Amino acid sequence: MVTQEQRKRQLAREKFLRQQQRRTAARRKARARNSVIASVLGVILVGSVALYTSGVMKDDDKTNASSETTPSAAATGKAPDPCEKPAAGKVEKQTWKKEPELSIDKSAKYTLDLATTCGKIDIALKASAAPHTVNSFDFLANKGFFDHTKCHRLTTNQIYVLQCGDPTGTGSGGPGYTIPDENLKDKSLKSNVYPAGTVAMANTGQAHTGGSQFFLVYQDSQLPPSFTPFGTISESGMKVLKKIAAAGESTGAGDGAPNATVVINKATVTKS
Repeated sequence: MVTQEQRKRQLAREKFLRQQQRRTAARRKARARNSVIASVLGVILVGSVALYTSGVMKDDDKTNASSETTPSAAATGKAPDPCEKPAAGKVEKQTWKKEPELSIDKSAKYTLDLATTCGKIDIALKASAAPHTVNSFDFLANKGFFDHTKCHRLTTNQIYVLQCGDPTGTGSGGPGYTIPDENLKDKSLKSNVYPAGTVAMANTGQAHTGGSQFFLVYQDSQLPPSFTPFGTISESGMKVLKKIAAAGESTGAGDGAPNATVVINKATVTKS
């Protein structure tokens, strides 16, 4: 016969076991959640985020790695391609051994116009805050480096960016030189969030490894402040970017080639 004291002990053991089971389940969920977060912020990127976003964005170049790892996402059924056929022409795969000499006027205003197959995306550049980056874009655009290149990556889960600037279209290309990180304390970056409309450099996950790959943020994205923010997209440009994002990406997992055929027919930097 079970005594009252034995019954109390049995109930106590059962309660303890239930608590242990709940704690184990909680730890398992926490590990899974942390794993997802770590994969989102894990160094590549972007190859990318490269952004060369994921990368988001890091440069896929250094490890395939340059692509910002993102968590699995629910399938995003393929939408119709909202963009036109690319203009005639081919990518000029040029490289240089060193960063171009700083020649821009840091006190002037510069605009980067991306004439894409999906519409025009114009970007106000931050010459005074990111002079090396803006100078590099001015140099590369004048050389036709970005013309006829594909935007090769779209992320649609937790990080929301379109990544461009790779002449190979694979996430592994660049101009042959790197530029220093700049403007990482930009006042627009609050609580490690790159707000919608930001244009930033992708990198390899290491300091000062930006090249030509960059990402355009179409929705607020939580990212470590290690990607040089160097421009802001206009309202009309955001409409084009959101149209591209709405078409989804090719894998259905939240990180892949955009379903929209996004090709930069011509990139132009203008001083005003």
